[in-house]
Amino acid sequence: MKLFRYFLNSKTKIADPMKFLIVGLGNIGSEYINTRHNIGFDIADTLASKHNSVFQSARLGSIAKFKYRGRQVLLLKPATYMNLSGKAIKYWVQKEKIDPKNLLVIVDDINISFGTIRLRGKGNHGGHNGLKDIIHQIGSTDFARLRWGIGSEFSKGRQIDFVLGKWDKGELPTLDQFKSRAADACLSYVAHGLANTMNKFNG
Repeated sequence: MKLFRYFLNSKTKIADPMKFLIVGLGNIGSEYINTRHNIGFDIADTLASKHNSVFQSARLGSIAKFKYRGRQVLLLKPATYMNLSGKAIKYWVQKEKIDPKNLLVIVDDINISFGTIRLRGKGNHGGHNGLKDIIHQIGSTDFARLRWGIGSEFSKGRQIDFVLGKWDKGELPTLDQFKSRAADACLSYVAHGLANTMNKFNG
């Protein structure tokens, strides 16, 4: 059975089963605001606003906190840039003593149609550099991830421009609605668990 390596350390205190870490992946900097690759940041912002929580600058990222149905929720937006996201996640999982099953990472996915959610409890990185670094840093693929579809409407050789590009005018009218649905899926994960949330929100 795969476990987070640092949870095996005898000096590590027992994780709090009522504490959750939800991580939205993205890149810091004004040039990345409202880009497809930053949808993780945007969903984290949406989730924070639903609970009147404000992000505060902290080590390796920004943190927001709120209570939901008796559970403590920590939102993290890493400041390490997408490809080094694992460093921030490893630090906050260790610091806050988060149980591996209570970690949820929000990422963009070009293999899923725009606005579609696909929640999974584990899996490989699928070519996503942010997930690749997280897996490397924590030494496990056994953590939940919410993949949010950004579509693949780009011509050959233009993938990077598409992923780092701004939303099209045709996507903007439904963008907030889809972000809100993803935020609701995160809350469902906290309150009702992975299986129930997958059944309700996937597809």
